[in-house]
This record gives sequence, C-alpha cells and structure tokens, in this order.
Amino acid sequence: MRVAVLVSGGGTNLQALLDAKTEGRLPDAEFVCVISNRREAYALTRAKEHGIEAVYLPTVRFKRREDFQIALRDALLERQIELVVLAGYLVVLGKPVLDAFRGRIINIHPSLIPSFCGDGCYGLRVHEMALARGVKVTGATVHFVDDGTDTGPIILQKAVDVLPDDTPESLQLRVMQQAEWQLLPQAVHLITSGQIPIGRSEA
Repeated sequence: MRVAVLVSGGGTNLQALLDAKTEGRLPDAEFVCVISNRREAYALTRAKEHGIEAVYLPTVRFKRREDFQIALRDALLERQIELVVLAGYLVVLGKPVLDAFRGRIINIHPSLIPSFCGDGCYGLRVHEMALARGVKVTGATVHFVDDGTDTGPIILQKAVDVLPDDTPESLQLRVMQQAEWQLLPQAVHLITSGQIPIGRSEA
C-alpha cells in the first residue's frame, strides 16, 4: 500500500515508521513521500536519508486556504497515495483532502482520546493540560481523521503512567517512547496488511 506521511516538525513518529519498515514489521507499506509545511522540518531530512521523496509544501505559498488544500490533495493523488498518515502535522486538513481520502487518513494524538483533545490540543500543550488536571494515567491514540478535530474512529490506544515528578517535557518523552512509537507502526501494519478495512480513495 502506497503511504504518505505528513509532518511539521522533527519526525520522531516518522522515524518509528521507518525503523519498523527497516526491521521488516511493515512489509505491506511503501513509503512514497513525506510532506511538510515547514522547510526546516527535520522530517524532510529523515525522508531523504531513507531514499523517500521529501516534499516541502508551505501554506504561505497560497493566498487562499482552499488553494493549499487543493494543492495538497493533488500532490497526494499524483503519487497514487492510498493511506495518509499524520505524524505531527500541524495543518488542519480541509474538504478537498478529506473528500479525496475519506477513511484513508490516520492521525497520532498524544493523549487517551476523548481526554485532552480537540482544537488547540497538540504537542507539549496536551501534556501541560494532563498535569494541570492531575490525571494519573495518560497515553496516546491512533484514530481515523474525519471532519472534526480528533473525533474520528479510534484504531489503537495505549496508556502511560503519570509520575509524581513529571514535567510536561518528561511526560511527553515517555508517552512518545512507550506509546506513540509503538502504536503508529502497529496501526499502519493493521491497515496495510488488510486487517483493518479503509475507505475508497479517488487515487
């Protein structure tokens, strides 16, 4: 299955996918391209180092948000992408992309949805919210992307303990190590191997 990974930052979840591919745990996934809205995103370097097309597609290049969404959709369609993986992509997908890849887009979120999710909940902010609330357990979730924010059907979740001396940074790292880097390759494997059905794509 032809896979595109969309990333805005360093790409640690992308690296987890690439490691899983190298180790033979994703035999049915072909990573065709990595797309980022940020030129300096280290994820693009990770892609190049693995012989994967690195695409810089900035939102600022377009006067209208819809024009960017159409360009992103077309970039995915041109490459015959069958599965879109959001791995720390800080751009909200619009109707052109969602309609073209309905049921074929997944996202990794650093909490146990429905806790600490929705608009404005991303990155370190999620872990700051968890600590402020005083929860004893947090985690990560892989889910399908729909028209809402973090509202699509859940694929996998994994819990991670919150420790008494945690900072947002230490909790973020533990959630990545113990949950995100495990869950995302597992979810991609379940989909690309046909164990979880996905929607039809215009591609």
